[in-house]
Amino acid sequence: MRKIAFLASHNGSGMRYLLEARARHEVEFEPVLVVSNNPGSAALACARDLGIPAVVVNEKRCGGPDEADRALCQCLRQHGAEWVLLSGYMKRIGPVTLSAYRNRILNIHPSLLPKFGGPGMYGMRVHEAVIESGESVTGATVHVVDHEYDHGPVLAQAEVPVLPGDTPERLRARVLEVEGPLYLQVLKKIERGEIDLDAFGADAPL
Repeated sequence: MRKIAFLASHNGSGMRYLLEARARHEVEFEPVLVVSNNPGSAALACARDLGIPAVVVNEKRCGGPDEADRALCQCLRQHGAEWVLLSGYMKRIGPVTLSAYRNRILNIHPSLLPKFGGPGMYGMRVHEAVIESGESVTGATVHVVDHEYDHGPVLAQAEVPVLPGDTPERLRARVLEVEGPLYLQVLKKIERGEIDLDAFGADAPL
């Protein structure tokens, strides 16, 4: 059974969906850790309620980005994490953690990458940008994390229509409905061997 750590800055809705799917026996994994850069994160409270170790790691507490990167990697290793799943995690993953978990860190992004990704494209900003652009379709993307924001190999996508008169809030709600199921779909495909994370190569640049 895979040991999974979650990284979340706020609510961690994707994390919650996967934990609920696990409770329904739809997928098997062991949640070994939840990490947030935000001490007030609802994801940390959720973890504590479920008896999952919950830890705060951020630059302020650790003394800088390099120190936070090393602390995160150490924490993940101490708890035996094999995969790391990002669920609304707003910080860049550092080189130490990327190297230790090469091709084992996944993220879900609320757009059809490569559109509307990259620095500054997070949360409601993504949906505002989609509407302002006049796009008729948006969605969610699960991808492997590398050294650039929202850049690594795409594993799966789910489309969501942009409706006439949509507000960013309405669009966000509809995208959110497909994010959890998409993440779950990817986990199941990895477990069945339909997605091979090692296929991306150990020598691929981070």
